[in-house]
Amino acid sequence: MRMKLKTFKLGGVHPPENKRSAGVPIEKLGLSEQVSIPVSQHLGAPAEPIVKKGDKVKVGTLIAQRGKAFISANIHSSVSGTVLKIDDVLDATGYKNKAVVIKVEGDEWEDSIDRSETVVKEVALGPEEILEKIEEMGVVGLGGAMFPAHIKYMVSNDRKADTLVVNGVECEPYLTSDHRLMLERTDEIMAGIQIMKTAGKVTRALIGIEANKPDAIELLKEKAKDYPGVEVVPLKVKYPQGAEKQLIKALLNREIPSGKLPLDVGVIINNVGTALAIYEAVQKNKPMIERVVTITAKNLKKTGNFLARIGVPASLLLAALGEEMPGGTAKIISGGPMMGKAVNSLAIPITKGTSGLVLMDESEARRSESANCIRCGKCAGACPMGLEPYLLEKLARRDRFDACEAEAVTDCMECGSCSYTCPSAIPLLDYIRYGKTNVMRIMRERRQK
Repeated sequence: MRMKLKTFKLGGVHPPENKRSAGVPIEKLGLSEQVSIPVSQHLGAPAEPIVKKGDKVKVGTLIAQRGKAFISANIHSSVSGTVLKIDDVLDATGYKNKAVVIKVEGDEWEDSIDRSETVVKEVALGPEEILEKIEEMGVVGLGGAMFPAHIKYMVSNDRKADTLVVNGVECEPYLTSDHRLMLERTDEIMAGIQIMKTAGKVTRALIGIEANKPDAIELLKEKAKDYPGVEVVPLKVKYPQGAEKQLIKALLNREIPSGKLPLDVGVIINNVGTALAIYEAVQKNKPMIERVVTITAKNLKKTGNFLARIGVPASLLLAALGEEMPGGTAKIISGGPMMGKAVNSLAIPITKGTSGLVLMDESEARRSESANCIRCGKCAGACPMGLEPYLLEKLARRDRFDACEAEAVTDCMECGSCSYTCPSAIPLLDYIRYGKTNVMRIMRERRQK
């Protein structure tokens, strides 16, 4: 009898998976002549540059120190060379932001980094020491939000965790970087999970993986036999199952109340890529200076998964495939097509949050002309947060921000399920995002009074 796969119950959609690069092994991406390393690659306050023009740096050198705000993260050099300038550089946000520009000279690493491939499984550090190391190495969540990783493990007497949830879902169409990591860096990920369990003072870890990755499920299940308290849970394929609230609901049947965090229901959650980064930070003294990035498109002859240094231009990914920009490319998306951001150039730097680049032709990228709402309710049925997107869109369109707040617009995770399912092609998410941004601004101003 086939086992019933777990999933979340409320809302969700099933966009085409288009995982063309799932079978393509990870390759190391080469270096450019210079890199631009943004000082804000995380949720919270930007880091403060501590280098200046003319300074020499190595791979792993601290170049920007976490800001004084509670939420911030360190930034390290991903290359060796000379600092050319501190300048504003166009990045994936579509705006110019402060970055450290470095001329690449050789590839000399800091001596403190262990570059051996030996997997160190024994955890020698205690919880507080682990958190200090994660913070020092600038590790942030690689699941999308780029939340500084050490903060998630700051448990208190009134908020303790009993379960670590490891997110191996990768529900975004096209993206396969996490899938490849689970297949190729399995031992380091499992060792990282042990470190995360120690840091969070929990004995149980659940690894959630969607059923469209059967090879990863079987491999991690086999490895988990050597790690007490670690269980691999296959999940039904459903978007946006990788969102933390939906994944926790699917795995543990726990609901995070509005305005609360996973820790409020006894859970710490991190992505599989973050598990690898934490392993490297703690066991190898390696800062977060590189990550795996998928580059894919329906009209590319080749696709790829590349281990890319932070700060190199995204154009290197296309060059590494031996391809030119496909004719008819209408949109370049940093991230996945559901929650990623459209960018206007491949000159933007790879950052800690760059999970992939998706090149879309006109047939995929073109928006249909919107029509009047037909009151079908499909958007409400698709919303995984139980919101009413049709109502929020109308309120935001009329600048009714007080009503938007009352209707819990800040609970929107901006997954795009409403826009995806709307038969009238109404840009629901665009207006909801507009309403949410203004409500959050009003709430900040209210707190400051």
